[in-house]
Amino acid sequence: MTSASIHAVTGAFGYTGKYIANELLDKGYSVITLTNSADRSNEFAGRVKAFPFDFDEPDELANSLRNVEVLYNTYWVRFNHRLFKHCDAVENTLVLFEAALKAGVRRIVHVSITNPSEESPLEYFSGKAKLEKALIERGLSYAILRPTVVFGREDILINNIAWMLRKFPLFGVFGDGGYRLQPIYVQDLAELAVDWGARNENSIVNAIGPENFTYRELVETVGRLIGVNRRIISIPPTLGYLTGRILSMFKGDVTITREEIEGLMADLLHVDTPPTGSTKLTDWIKEHSSTVGMQYTSELARRLDRQAAYKSN
Repeated sequence: MTSASIHAVTGAFGYTGKYIANELLDKGYSVITLTNSADRSNEFAGRVKAFPFDFDEPDELANSLRNVEVLYNTYWVRFNHRLFKHCDAVENTLVLFEAALKAGVRRIVHVSITNPSEESPLEYFSGKAKLEKALIERGLSYAILRPTVVFGREDILINNIAWMLRKFPLFGVFGDGGYRLQPIYVQDLAELAVDWGARNENSIVNAIGPENFTYRELVETVGRLIGVNRRIISIPPTLGYLTGRILSMFKGDVTITREEIEGLMADLLHVDTPPTGSTKLTDWIKEHSSTVGMQYTSELARRLDRQAAYKSN
C-alpha cells in the first residue's frame, strides 16, 4: 500500500471519522468520505471529497468506493429514535459491506464495541456482533476495533458528565457505580485505525485506554479535575433513567437510555486486555479543565443539523 492509494472514511465531517481522516491525510493518503452530511462545515478545505451513503442505491454506493483500498467504517447510531434505529444501522452497514466487496475494496477497518454478542438483549451490542460476523463472512481483509468510551474535544459523554457536575449540587450514579470503563482518546483510536488499515492480517482489537475507572470513580475524577466538588449518590437505575428523561425534555435530546444504563451496569465497557491507547483521560481533562462541560452537547442537535460543524468542548 502506498500513500497514493485512496482511503474512504465514513463520517469524516463528524467526530471519530474526522480524526481518522486527518491521520490519513497527515500520512499522505488520498481520502474520500461517505456521509449523510455532505454540506456540513468542516476543516478539510476540499481535501476530502464527499459522497452520499446511498444505502438505497447500492450500485451507486459501490461506484463511490471504486479504487478505494481501505474503508474505515465508523457508521452507527447510539440509540433508537423515530428518525433512526439500530436495526436500520445494521441493514445499512450490511449494504455498505456488500458495496465494498463489489467495488474491490481491499480491506475494512470496522469500529465495533467491547463485548458484542448476538445473544445480548441490548440491540447496541447484538447489532455490533451481527456486523462483526457479517464482515468476517464476507471474506474481505479486516480489522475490527472494539472501543469503550471515546473521549476528545467533540465528545458527548465525558463533556455532559462535567456539565451536570457544574450545574447540579448532586450527581447520581446507577446502583453502586462499581461497573468499569476504559476510555480511549479519539486521536489514539484514529492512529490505531490507520495502523491496522496498513496491515494485512485479520484481527479483532480491544481499543481501550491506559486508565481503568469504575463509573463512580470516573465521575469523582472528572469533578475533581474541573474543580467542582459535588456529592455523588447511588440511585436506582429506574430513577436515573427517569431523571435523564426529564433532562432530555428540557434539552431536546436523549441524555441516557435504558439500554445504555443496562450496558454500563453489566460491565460491558470493560475488558481484561492490555491498553492499546496511551493518552490518559486524567491528563486530557487537566489540559481542558477550563472548557470541558461548560456547555451541554446534544446528540440529536448534531443529527438534525446537517450543516453546522461539531462543536469542540
